Formats: sequence, structure tokens, C-alpha cells
Amino acid sequence: MDLIQLLPSQFAENEKMIKLQGILSNNVNSLAADMGETIDQCFVSTATNVLSRYEKLYGIEVDVSKSNLFRRERIKAKIRGVGTATKNMIIDTAAAYSNGEVAVIEDAANNSFTIKFVGTKGIPLNMDGLTLTINEIKPAHLAFTFEYVFNTWNDIRGMTWNEANAYTWEGLRAK
Repeated sequence: MDLIQLLPSQFAENEKMIKLQGILSNNVNSLAADMGETIDQCFVSTATNVLSRYEKLYGIEVDVSKSNLFRRERIKAKIRGVGTATKNMIIDTAAAYSNGEVAVIEDAANNSFTIKFVGTKGIPLNMDGLTLTINEIKPAHLAFTFEYVFNTWNDIRGMTWNEANAYTWEGLRAK
């Protein structure tokens, strides 16, 4: 914000006023930026500097070598995963990592369940974080696996070789 522009036009030629308003403008802009940064730290989705505080608060091991995205996903999943582990809690937690619809298929006879990513194709980026989080919230006696959805040849058969050439094989599977 340039405060001199908010004053009457007669001050536009006054060198002292221009200098004073320039100093005040810098201070106001700095304060606004600092306030914005402070507000960002209040929300897990935008926090950077205080992620370790959120991790400690929710009992997550602090690992500053991990990306902020990885750490945020773990914190958000932990927030969703507070309380007794239920099928819906596991669905919500996995959905936080995949940004898509998730199904949980229970196999009570084998004390296990499968997390199937049905809303997105391919393997979500932060599977290590999801695996850690699921291990933290699930009952200890249950095993789990992941199931992913990929394109088949029938899904992409309408593409020409030139169109397909723009992708890697892995890219075609998850397109």
C-alpha cells in the first residue's frame, strides 16, 4: 500500500511528506505481511514454521527432513483420526492423503482390511505418511493392504499413438 496516494493531491509535491509516507507505507506493508504470516500459522493447511508444534500436540514424531506437505497431511490425518478407530475414520484419513474417494473393504475372517483408492487413479504421492498414520490409528491386531485403480487398455483405446506418446507408461496408467 502506498499511503501518499491516500492523501490529498497537495501533498504529492511535498518531499518531506513523500518521504514520511514512504516510511509509513513500508511499516504498514511489513505489518500486513507479518499478520498474514501469523494467520497462516494458525491453520495446518498453511502452516510452515509451527508444524513441529502441531506434530508434538498430536503425538507425531517430528521429522523436519520431510516436506511440509508430507507433515501437513500427517497432522490433518491425525486430527481426523482422533478417537476409536472406525471404518469411517480410516476412510476419512486415507481420503486426506489421496484427495479422492476411498473405500475400505473389511475381511473379518482374516483380521484385515483393504484400503481401495477409487476416486483417483494411480498411487497417491504420500503413501509412506498414510501407512504410518494408518498404523497409528488402526487396532494392532488388524493387517491392511492398499488397492489402486489404474487405466486398462480399454480405458485408453480411443487415444492415437501420437496422443499416447506424450505420456510415460506410468502416466497412461494413472491418466
